[in-house]
Amino acid sequence: MRRMAPRKQQEIFDATLRLVAEKGYDGLTVEGVAERSGVNKTTIYRWWPSKAALLGAALVEGDVLGFETPDTGSLRGDLVALVESMVRLLTEPPSADIAPAALAAAVRHPELDARHFFADRFAKEREIFERAARRGELPASADPMLVIDLLAGAVWTRVVLRGLRPPDGFATKAVSALLDGL
Repeated sequence: MRRMAPRKQQEIFDATLRLVAEKGYDGLTVEGVAERSGVNKTTIYRWWPSKAALLGAALVEGDVLGFETPDTGSLRGDLVALVESMVRLLTEPPSADIAPAALAAAVRHPELDARHFFADRFAKEREIFERAARRGELPASADPMLVIDLLAGAVWTRVVLRGLRPPDGFATKAVSALLDGL
């Protein structure tokens, strides 16, 4: 089976994510995505059988929410860079509108199966801990998922729930609080 051109696929994902940010999941339609991305809706249905499947793919494969796993040479540096990227994701357009809307949709619509998105993210983040373990920076008892949950929770709480922009140095302070304790 021929694959869709990557540029066109990214245009479809971009249209999907922007529509969910503007109109929520209930307002997201394959017809709307087709119109914005300049493709026929039959083309979209050929690749994704439902809007849930389309949004799920856009969340995982779309460039807008993508990130590079940091590699600064230290666990602390990697975690600070990761938190800084989370802050950018939630405070800079267009992802600042998209990420909370997509998460809200995933909470209300289990057919989206947001676990795939978070599993994909964590698979990339796990590299940070594997490198740190090889460098001897991480005890065997460390729980990488707990570390990510605590740091991501701090960012999401500050930005999305409290509606505050994290101050300068927030990433460094959050990582230090976690690694060094209070």
